[in-house]
Amino acid sequence: MMPPTQISKQKPRATEISSSPLASEDVVVADSNLSDAPESSGLPKEIEEKTSEETELEFEAKSSRDGAWYDVAMFLAHRVLSSGELEVRVRYQGFGAEEDEWVDVKKAIRERSIPLESSECRKVSAGDLVLCFRENSDQATYFDAHIVEVERKLHDIRGCRCLFLVRYDHDQTEEKVHLRRLCRRPVY
Repeated sequence: MMPPTQISKQKPRATEISSSPLASEDVVVADSNLSDAPESSGLPKEIEEKTSEETELEFEAKSSRDGAWYDVAMFLAHRVLSSGELEVRVRYQGFGAEEDEWVDVKKAIRERSIPLESSECRKVSAGDLVLCFRENSDQATYFDAHIVEVERKLHDIRGCRCLFLVRYDHDQTEEKVHLRRLCRRPVY
């Protein structure tokens, strides 16, 4: 995964427009300038208390193009659809403006997953949701997967040697992987 992203928050100033070139339904567009940060973050109080002002939150977004998760470099704009759903326009870390994308906040934005370390392998068990690095001849991406089975092995100087059978959520394929290809979801 990539370097941290800081989201600045601003109280939206909503303007209604009758149509959008990106969606066929009515959209309420909030001011897309997200550079001025107010005192309140808008986060639930329990989450706000756990994050200090010095902490920069890091996010990942699920692309509608391939279903993979990518680190968010910045949030460019936000809008509220007539259905009430909130979307944000994201720029992915390491990609240009041509890859910017509108994504649903509830379904496709989350705090960044954390790479697992060798000392954490015993915490991983069958049924766990992980983010798994998947590489093939034309791309390398991160997808949600569930642990199907764990084959425990002795650790050596290189670290964890255990094998994890994962089933990718998006296509139900299975693959055996080492711990270094897995990330965990943040825990509070």
